[in-house]
Amino acid sequence: MTERQDIRSSEDVVRVRQRVRALAVEAGLSLVDQTKIVTAASELARNTLDYGGGGHVEMAVLAPPRRGVRLVFVDEGPGIKDVEAALRDGYTTGGGLGLGLGGAKRLASEFHIDSTVGQGTRITIARWK
Repeated sequence: MTERQDIRSSEDVVRVRQRVRALAVEAGLSLVDQTKIVTAASELARNTLDYGGGGHVEMAVLAPPRRGVRLVFVDEGPGIKDVEAALRDGYTTGGGLGLGLGGAKRLASEFHIDSTVGQGTRITIARWK
């Protein structure tokens, strides 16, 4: 079953982290894998808010044959002009360290980004047991 949570404020980012942690426990992920998916979710939720102007996340625990957690972050913001550059460490448009998207990708078992300038961004990640 998939559940959806809006991301419209910093409090929503905290709620995303808390819910992802609970789903990771439910999926039977190790503590290390729980930490990885929560960290990636936190970064992507923050990006959804800060760069996408808000949006939502769809969250699901996946059952056999593979157990894990899948998250889909969606916004209707300005999109990412150069996805390849955005995934490179050090690239930033917001004055940060530029580790967010690339870091989230490294923390996930699966990572897919689909972004269209002027239409928004959809990032899907999964962490498997």
